[in-house]
Amino acid sequence: MKSTVVLGVTGSIAAYKAADLTSQLAKKGIDVVVIMTASAQKLVCPQTFLTLSRNPVITDLWAMPDWQPGHIELSDRAKLLVIAPCTANVIAKLANGIADDALSTYALSHNGKIFIVPAMNPKMWKHPAVRQNVKILEGRGVKFIGPVSGRVACGDDGEGRMEEVTAIFAKLLEEL
Repeated sequence: MKSTVVLGVTGSIAAYKAADLTSQLAKKGIDVVVIMTASAQKLVCPQTFLTLSRNPVITDLWAMPDWQPGHIELSDRAKLLVIAPCTANVIAKLANGIADDALSTYALSHNGKIFIVPAMNPKMWKHPAVRQNVKILEGRGVKFIGPVSGRVACGDDGEGRMEEVTAIFAKLLEEL
């Protein structure tokens, strides 16, 4: 049986890198189901992930094709939830149990391991609220991959840049 990975894509400029991660996972025979936030859809088109994963992309909690709550069925078969890139906003939602979109609602129902791949401005990554939210999630067993130091989209340098896709892919394969 194929392993199923849910890939959450949030509204970071690094969202385009999630397409590469989807492609690499799918090439390994992993069933990838992508859930995109509204902000992510302003940066990358759902059609990209549909084509690479060969699965419908979940973009709206209320657009279910049948009676069964899709996020519950998916949580029963997915081994991993990977949110890459993950914004400070989504980290805060997860730390505080906020479920106001398809991704955050799915995260509350997910039974398997959760990996978060942060991507944000270094000033945001250093902010005490973000640091506290990360500690809360780590206390719940959530694993973080990155961030790494480097130049981010706005031109600032420092820790906050999304980890490279090859490193993320390697860590996920170890888990699977």
